Amino acid sequence: MISRPSRISLALAVLFLDRLTKYYIEQNVGAWDTHVVIPRFFYIVHAQNRGAAFGFLNQSESPLRLVVLIGIATLVMGYVAYSLWRLPGGGWPASNGIALGLSLVLGGAAGNLFDRIWRGSVTDFLQFFIGSYEWPSFNVADSAISVGAGLLILTLWRIRPAEA
Repeated sequence: MISRPSRISLALAVLFLDRLTKYYIEQNVGAWDTHVVIPRFFYIVHAQNRGAAFGFLNQSESPLRLVVLIGIATLVMGYVAYSLWRLPGGGWPASNGIALGLSLVLGGAAGNLFDRIWRGSVTDFLQFFIGSYEWPSFNVADSAISVGAGLLILTLWRIRPAEA
Protein backbone atom coordinates (compact mmCIF):
# COMPACT_ATOMS: atom_id res chain seq x y z
CA MET A 1 0.00 0.00 0.00
CA ILE A 2 1.32 3.41 -0.98
CA SER A 3 2.20 5.47 2.09
CA ARG A 4 0.17 8.47 3.22
CA PRO A 5 2.97 10.97 2.47
CA SER A 6 3.28 9.53 -1.05
CA ARG A 7 -0.47 9.81 -1.65
CA ILE A 8 -0.52 13.43 -0.50
CA SER A 9 2.65 14.18 -2.52
CA LEU A 10 0.99 12.84 -5.68
CA ALA A 11 -2.09 15.03 -5.11
CA LEU A 12 0.16 18.07 -4.54
CA ALA A 13 2.20 17.24 -7.67
CA VAL A 14 -1.02 17.16 -9.74
CA LEU A 15 -2.08 20.50 -8.23
CA PHE A 16 1.36 22.01 -8.98
CA LEU A 17 1.46 20.71 -12.58
CA ASP A 18 -2.10 21.96 -13.14
CA ARG A 19 -1.31 25.44 -11.81
CA LEU A 20 1.96 25.58 -13.78
CA THR A 21 0.33 24.66 -17.11
CA LYS A 22 -2.64 26.99 -16.58
CA TYR A 23 -0.31 29.86 -15.66
CA TYR A 24 1.73 29.24 -18.81
CA ILE A 25 -1.40 29.27 -20.99
CA GLU A 26 -2.80 32.37 -19.27
CA GLN A 27 0.48 34.25 -19.82
CA ASN A 28 1.34 33.04 -23.33
CA VAL A 29 -1.86 32.20 -25.21
CA GLY A 30 -4.39 34.91 -25.94
CA ALA A 31 -8.00 34.39 -24.88
CA TRP A 32 -9.74 32.16 -27.42
CA ASP A 33 -6.55 31.74 -29.49
CA THR A 34 -6.00 28.39 -31.16
CA HIS A 35 -2.60 26.79 -31.85
CA VAL A 36 -2.58 23.73 -34.08
CA VAL A 37 -0.39 20.92 -32.74
CA ILE A 38 -1.67 18.06 -34.91
CA PRO A 39 -4.01 19.31 -37.68
CA ARG A 40 -7.61 18.10 -37.37
CA PHE A 41 -6.75 16.25 -34.13
CA PHE A 42 -5.02 18.23 -31.33
CA TYR A 43 -5.02 21.96 -30.57
CA ILE A 44 -3.87 24.21 -27.74
CA VAL A 45 -6.53 26.81 -26.94
CA HIS A 46 -7.20 29.29 -24.15
CA ALA A 47 -10.74 29.05 -22.87
CA GLN A 48 -12.37 30.04 -19.60
CA ASN A 49 -15.03 27.65 -18.35
CA ARG A 50 -17.37 29.28 -15.83
CA GLY A 51 -19.37 26.07 -15.51
CA ALA A 52 -18.73 22.50 -14.52
CA ALA A 53 -17.57 19.54 -16.62
CA PHE A 54 -18.08 19.96 -20.37
CA GLY A 55 -19.34 23.53 -19.86
CA PHE A 56 -22.41 22.51 -17.81
CA LEU A 57 -23.82 25.76 -16.30
CA ASN A 58 -21.27 27.78 -18.31
CA GLN A 59 -23.96 30.12 -19.64
CA SER A 60 -25.75 30.52 -16.31
CA GLU A 61 -25.86 34.08 -14.98
CA SER A 62 -27.20 33.05 -11.57
CA PRO A 63 -25.15 34.40 -8.66
CA LEU A 64 -25.63 30.97 -7.05
CA ARG A 65 -23.72 29.22 -9.86
CA LEU A 66 -20.31 29.86 -8.34
CA VAL A 67 -21.49 29.14 -4.79
CA VAL A 68 -22.97 25.79 -5.88
CA LEU A 69 -19.89 24.79 -7.91
CA ILE A 70 -17.46 25.72 -5.11
CA GLY A 71 -19.69 24.06 -2.50
CA ILE A 72 -19.97 20.78 -4.39
CA ALA A 73 -16.25 20.73 -5.18
CA THR A 74 -15.40 21.39 -1.52
CA LEU A 75 -17.66 18.57 -0.33
CA VAL A 76 -16.24 16.11 -2.87
CA MET A 77 -12.67 17.11 -2.01
CA GLY A 78 -13.41 16.71 1.69
CA TYR A 79 -14.75 13.20 1.15
CA VAL A 80 -11.85 12.21 -1.11
CA ALA A 81 -9.24 13.65 1.29
CA TYR A 82 -10.89 11.85 4.23
CA SER A 83 -10.99 8.58 2.28
CA LEU A 84 -7.39 8.98 1.16
CA TRP A 85 -6.26 9.63 4.72
CA ARG A 86 -8.17 6.61 6.08
CA LEU A 87 -6.86 4.12 3.53
CA PRO A 88 -7.04 1.22 3.98
CA GLY A 89 -10.47 1.46 5.54
CA GLY A 90 -13.38 3.84 5.44
CA GLY A 91 -15.19 1.52 3.07
CA TRP A 92 -12.27 1.34 0.61
CA PRO A 93 -10.23 -1.85 0.15
CA ALA A 94 -6.45 -1.79 0.58
CA SER A 95 -5.14 -1.27 -2.95
CA ASN A 96 -2.52 0.86 -4.68
CA GLY A 97 -5.05 1.45 -7.47
CA ILE A 98 -7.50 2.98 -4.99
CA ALA A 99 -4.76 5.11 -3.42
CA LEU A 100 -3.52 6.36 -6.80
CA GLY A 101 -7.04 7.01 -8.08
CA LEU A 102 -8.08 9.00 -5.01
CA SER A 103 -4.80 10.98 -5.09
CA LEU A 104 -5.33 11.94 -8.73
CA VAL A 105 -8.95 12.96 -8.10
CA LEU A 106 -7.95 15.02 -5.06
CA GLY A 107 -5.15 16.85 -6.89
CA GLY A 108 -7.33 17.56 -9.92
CA ALA A 109 -10.27 18.75 -7.83
CA ALA A 110 -7.94 21.05 -5.88
CA GLY A 111 -6.57 22.52 -9.12
CA ASN A 112 -10.00 23.36 -10.51
CA LEU A 113 -11.28 24.58 -7.13
CA PHE A 114 -8.33 26.96 -6.91
CA ASP A 115 -9.31 28.46 -10.27
CA ARG A 116 -12.97 28.81 -9.30
CA ILE A 117 -12.15 30.58 -6.06
CA TRP A 118 -9.34 32.74 -7.53
CA ARG A 119 -10.97 33.87 -10.78
CA GLY A 120 -14.51 32.45 -10.93
CA SER A 121 -13.73 30.21 -13.90
CA VAL A 122 -11.42 27.37 -14.89
CA THR A 123 -8.73 27.71 -17.56
CA ASP A 124 -9.00 24.96 -20.21
CA PHE A 125 -6.43 24.54 -22.97
CA LEU A 126 -6.34 21.02 -24.41
CA GLN A 127 -8.71 20.35 -27.29
CA PHE A 128 -9.10 17.22 -29.39
CA PHE A 129 -11.08 16.40 -32.51
CA ILE A 130 -12.08 12.91 -33.63
CA GLY A 131 -13.40 13.21 -37.15
CA SER A 132 -16.05 15.92 -37.04
CA TYR A 133 -16.53 15.55 -33.27
CA GLU A 134 -14.99 18.32 -31.15
CA TRP A 135 -14.19 17.20 -27.59
CA PRO A 136 -14.77 20.04 -25.09
CA SER A 137 -11.51 21.68 -24.05
CA PHE A 138 -10.01 20.52 -20.75
CA ASN A 139 -6.89 20.82 -18.58
CA VAL A 140 -4.43 18.81 -16.46
CA ALA A 141 -6.81 18.78 -13.47
CA ASP A 142 -9.65 17.40 -15.60
CA SER A 143 -7.29 14.74 -16.96
CA ALA A 144 -6.19 13.73 -13.45
CA ILE A 145 -9.82 13.51 -12.27
CA SER A 146 -10.79 11.38 -15.29
CA VAL A 147 -7.79 9.06 -15.03
CA GLY A 148 -8.24 8.80 -11.26
CA ALA A 149 -11.94 7.97 -11.57
CA GLY A 150 -11.18 5.41 -14.27
CA LEU A 151 -8.51 3.82 -12.09
CA LEU A 152 -10.97 3.65 -9.18
CA ILE A 153 -13.62 1.98 -11.34
CA LEU A 154 -11.14 -0.48 -12.86
CA THR A 155 -9.63 -1.36 -9.47
CA LEU A 156 -13.01 -1.83 -7.80
CA TRP A 157 -14.20 -3.91 -10.74
CA ARG A 158 -11.15 -6.16 -10.44
CA ILE A 159 -11.37 -6.45 -6.64
CA ARG A 160 -15.14 -7.14 -6.33
CA PRO A 161 -15.20 -10.59 -7.97
CA ALA A 162 -12.16 -11.68 -5.97
CA GLU A 163 -13.82 -10.70 -2.67
CA ALA A 164 -17.08 -12.51 -3.52
